[in-house]
Amino acid sequence: MISSIKKWGFGALALLILAVILCPPAESAPKGKYLSIATGGTGGVYYPYGGGLAEIWTRHVPGVQAVAEVTGGSVENIRLANRGESLIAQTMNDVLYQAYHGEGRFKGKPQKVLAMFQMYPHHFHVVTLKGSGIKTIYDIKGKRVSVGAPGSGTEFKANLVLGALGLTYKDFKVQRLSFTENANALKDGTIDVGIWDVAAPTSSVMDLATTRDIDLISFSDEDIAKIVKAYPYYSSFELPPGTYKGQDYPVKNPSVWNTVACNSDLPEDMVYKLVKTAFENRDYLEKIHPFAKYTTLENSLKASPIPLHPGAVKYYQEKGLKVPEHLQKGKK
Repeated sequence: MISSIKKWGFGALALLILAVILCPPAESAPKGKYLSIATGGTGGVYYPYGGGLAEIWTRHVPGVQAVAEVTGGSVENIRLANRGESLIAQTMNDVLYQAYHGEGRFKGKPQKVLAMFQMYPHHFHVVTLKGSGIKTIYDIKGKRVSVGAPGSGTEFKANLVLGALGLTYKDFKVQRLSFTENANALKDGTIDVGIWDVAAPTSSVMDLATTRDIDLISFSDEDIAKIVKAYPYYSSFELPPGTYKGQDYPVKNPSVWNTVACNSDLPEDMVYKLVKTAFENRDYLEKIHPFAKYTTLENSLKASPIPLHPGAVKYYQEKGLKVPEHLQKGKK
């Protein structure tokens, strides 16, 4: 199966399967539906969370074979979903908002995506080693800073957050590393600062803290207010002391929610089954990562930055929830 997929290429295969889903199959057509879930790097939460969804959907939705794919993160995931190369995409809400509306990096090119449900909030980690002399976000000037992997939601958000504070990539030496690469580079001394935008605690920062003394940079209330004013889909959040080894102080940071989104052409009945099955098996997702406790019906309506797929709307209404008009497809 894997060699066959590689031979075809994921993009061609996903588009073929999408065509099969959308059209009545011939008598001899395969009954299985292959769902590629675009996740992120192995050092974050997207990949294990997406792997949990893949297990749930493969096990409980008849005829579906779902697979979690390692990717560069949110921006890449949206583009994969838009092209039909991955039918399901995990993404940060800032990326999703701009993608749907054709703004920012997607200027003039609205992406064919709709929301299914909310996962959990991400927290902006600015990590350095003790003794680096970096105490505030402004101290990164002139330093070697990894802003996240190319095409990742972390790099996308770093650009917006730093820009809202008057910082640009010209102010420091930019590197673009994955979460695991961030940790290794800090250990090796090849970067001064690594940025993660991820649920907390995250394994790569936890592993780093077991071998090195780390500092997490806290944002001032004034700076967070500037960020939220510029980008209202962000909000203030405080990581409590003890989130990571050696962190004995609270860390304020700009937070953003994450969405499981899909290609907007997916049939209503299919998305309904996927959303229903995910919520009916949420306990399993919590075993994979405790932040899945935030994956609730209420949060999915409260935090969604774009309209929901009609299949998702059907499920929420079936559960007795009132879906706001602006979250229904075609109503902005």
